[in-house]
Order: sequence, then structure tokens, then C-alpha cells
Amino acid sequence: MAEDPIVAQTGPYQVDLEEGKSYFYCRCGRSKKQPFCDGSHKDTGIEPLKFSPPHSGTFNICGCKDTDDEPYCDGSHNLL
Repeated sequence: MAEDPIVAQTGPYQVDLEEGKSYFYCRCGRSKKQPFCDGSHKDTGIEPLKFSPPHSGTFNICGCKDTDDEPYCDGSHNLL
């Protein structure tokens, strides 16, 4: 059975991303390199999400791990 994700931060991470580059979004909340995976999910049953942004720029990446638009922030942290 998978463990529940940990809220890493109660707001989004603003990060600069490059179009065409792959990133691994931390879904478990345990990574020390938030919002990106560092392998801390081992044995949690939660896997990171590989994604590529639609264009280069600054993006709001979910920190609460409750978004319905992974990896992007959808404001779900406002309901915690």
C-alpha cells in the first residue's frame, strides 16, 4: 500500500523550465530538491512524474502535492 504524500510547501514553487527538457516532479513530498525528485520516494509506493513543459519560462509547480493538474499548481493549497 502506498504511503500518503507529504505537503512539502503550502504554496507553489516558482521555477524556470526549458522547453524540450525532461523533469521529474516529486509526488511524495520527501525530496530535498523540491519540487523535483531526488529518489526519496523509495519504498513509499509513490513514483515521480516525468514531464516536459510546453514552452520555456517560469512555472508554478505544486508544493502541496494535492493538485489536479500535476505538476502544475491549481490552487489546491488554498483548501488545506
